[in-house]
Amino acid sequence: MDRRSFLKIAMPTLGCKANQSDAASLAAELSAKGHTIIPFHQAADVYVIHTCTVTQKTDYQSRQLIRRAIARNPAAQVIVTGCYAQVSPENLKAIPGVDFVVGISAGKNIPEIVASGKGAGEARVLSTPAEEPLSFKDGRLPLFPERTRAYLKVQDGCNSLCSYCIVPYARGRSRSLPLQDTLSKAGELSARGFKEIVLTGIHLGAYGEDLVPPISLLHLLQTLERETFNTRIRLSSIEPKEFTPLLIEHLTDSRKICAHLHIPLQSGDDGLLKRMNRNYSAAFFADLVYALKRAIPDLAIGVDVIPGFPGEDEKAFRNTASLLENLPIAYLHVFPFSRRKGTAAVDFPGQIPSQVMKTRCQALRALSEEKRKIFYGSFQGKQLKVLVESKRDRESGLLKGYSRNYIPVLIQGGDEFINQELDVEIMEVRGAKVFGKVLFPAAGAEVQSA
Repeated sequence: MDRRSFLKIAMPTLGCKANQSDAASLAAELSAKGHTIIPFHQAADVYVIHTCTVTQKTDYQSRQLIRRAIARNPAAQVIVTGCYAQVSPENLKAIPGVDFVVGISAGKNIPEIVASGKGAGEARVLSTPAEEPLSFKDGRLPLFPERTRAYLKVQDGCNSLCSYCIVPYARGRSRSLPLQDTLSKAGELSARGFKEIVLTGIHLGAYGEDLVPPISLLHLLQTLERETFNTRIRLSSIEPKEFTPLLIEHLTDSRKICAHLHIPLQSGDDGLLKRMNRNYSAAFFADLVYALKRAIPDLAIGVDVIPGFPGEDEKAFRNTASLLENLPIAYLHVFPFSRRKGTAAVDFPGQIPSQVMKTRCQALRALSEEKRKIFYGSFQGKQLKVLVESKRDRESGLLKGYSRNYIPVLIQGGDEFINQELDVEIMEVRGAKVFGKVLFPAAGAEVQSA
């Protein structure tokens, strides 16, 4: 091995689960070449920064990460990748200290770039336009230091052109990991000890449509259900129109899939939904939520919403808030509208003043907290299966884990409970804090209620 086989590499990552999965796969690739992956707060020889560009805020956060890396070790090689690097490479190239800007389409070249050493002078840009046909980026099995939950990216890209969204221009068209590759990776992650696999994608519901012959997300889930491993499966975001009766039936009967779904609404106003180029109505969304809750009563449903979209007057915002107030959902992800160059909505009339947008975001986030408390409180005295994570709660020192329906639960117990799915009774709910008691502790363990 030469000197560059022993580099310390930090890989700070912003954005979605697909980005996290990309970073984890690259970490595995670099580790296999003899490098050491270290936390971002440590001084590294190389920084590989996975950026996000979904909003102006994430652009800013990406630039801040880059500058922090350069300040931490000015002599380090700095490689910037991810969606921001794909869409706006020149903006990142202009930051002093950046050596390479690598678009998503060229990400496979990063191990070679690391081996080449720090650039000299002006940063180099390596990228292929996202509109060019791309294959599925299938790297090594992802590397996750916390051996409890693993992200498995099975789909990338998006063929939808929502008027506010820059992601299709960064990630390209929809493409899927072949079924056998997906099964193989899921099996290996389970064999490595992961007790939960999160299936991720930019447009997960489109899984398999590009394969030959085409298959569906339902087919993938049915096949995974028949596999012998007992790892539980969590799904990332699925579009409303992609919940067919057969898919709902499978989710209801599944022993592996967690009772937790994330469904993007974006607006509860039909006029805005049309301007957003969304393919459903507010009434359709409400009917879907009620149908899912009837089928799976313990189901946690998270919802994406975009306040401040151009043309959102008070009536349109009230339509959204009223719909969400009345739906049996568990929480919201609130993303204020952000003008993205290259999207249709960037120049739409009726742009909303920033203070109005801020007020609407605050109202929806307060609603989210109220929904979360109600959802958590509904499980007091009930039994849930909780997967215990390796990091304890900082404030209390208690073990922390997540139920299948995504409730964070604090329990007393020793480290022998880590990475175990336990039967837990919910004893107390204090706002957003949920305390449980292990019902069937490991042999020899003494556990008291919190």
